[in-house]
Amino acid sequence: MRRLTRRRHIQEEQDAKEMHWLAHYAELRKRLIRVMIVFVLSFIAGFAFSEPIVQWLKAGAQVQVDWHVFSPGDALWVWLQVAFISSLVVVVPYLLFELWGFVAPGLTPRERRVTLRYIPASAVLFAGGICFAYTVLFPMLLRFMQSLAERIGANEMYGVAQYFQFMFNFILPFGLLFELPVVMLFLTRLGILNPRILSRARKYAYLALVIIATMITPPDLVSDLMVTIPLFLLYEISLWLSVLTYRKMQRARSLHEANES
Repeated sequence: MRRLTRRRHIQEEQDAKEMHWLAHYAELRKRLIRVMIVFVLSFIAGFAFSEPIVQWLKAGAQVQVDWHVFSPGDALWVWLQVAFISSLVVVVPYLLFELWGFVAPGLTPRERRVTLRYIPASAVLFAGGICFAYTVLFPMLLRFMQSLAERIGANEMYGVAQYFQFMFNFILPFGLLFELPVVMLFLTRLGILNPRILSRARKYAYLALVIIATMITPPDLVSDLMVTIPLFLLYEISLWLSVLTYRKMQRARSLHEANES
């Protein structure tokens, strides 16, 4: 009798765990569906406004460029790329909000407030990284490439699809790399990182950033430097913010211990 009761109890626990995971899966699935809906709607809106966005991108390059179409699908491919990038700008913050909503029930009220602040900061940094790369670095890179073409006596003829592919491959990684301060602050809050670890890891971080810069830029020294220097500054800003956050956490911990004693 006892064995039957014990087996029944174990089975009930297993069923409860299974229902718990099924509920989490259903909740995650529902949130991901909402993210996909927002992505599709923003993609459609981006496609509808692709023409003015393309003209704005052409003017924002600050360099005289003549585009050419080398295949019937080039123009359509550019519109699709513009729509995709536009939808990313909208859907990334919303995705972060849905992920926050998924994990929020397991957080304390204070943790919810703290983590919620990272969402607008992440969106601003993502957009800021793209804008910085496009308005500052990309024109410099384009002028440098044009000067190389002039030195070898080559006539410039840019395919519009190749131009936009090159541009997006260059500027998009900066949107992700500019998230570095938010990531470091979040890991500092969790206690995974602290200023001492970041200071000791500086030379390794610099080496990793140099490798990243060489991977996402054309193979020339000027482009590497244009990317590497801002990344170094980002790391130092992240370290400084980590120091401020860590000190604030230490003061709060000391005050809490003093109140308890």
